[in-house]
Amino acid sequence: MTDPSSGGLADIIAARLIAALAPTTLDVINDSHQHSGHLGDDGTGESHWTVVIESEAFVGQSRVARQRLVNTALADLLTGRIHALAIRARAPGE
Repeated sequence: MTDPSSGGLADIIAARLIAALAPTTLDVINDSHQHSGHLGDDGTGESHWTVVIESEAFVGQSRVARQRLVNTALADLLTGRIHALAIRARAPGE
């Protein structure tokens, strides 16, 4: 699971995904440093993210459906605070 000491937006993302999808595995990775000075870099250091998540909620779901579940949990953040989000979603045992 995500290290709660990472603070800031990572904690918010993790809390939303835990509440919505009860993941068995969750990593929230801040990729913003790789995009410094690029389009979408708002200077906060919290604009680009990768989420690696495993959840029972994904069983029988397509890749697109899994991404929609994650996007729904983070919807308001995606319209403001998150510029880019990479999602790697799997069901247990995959």
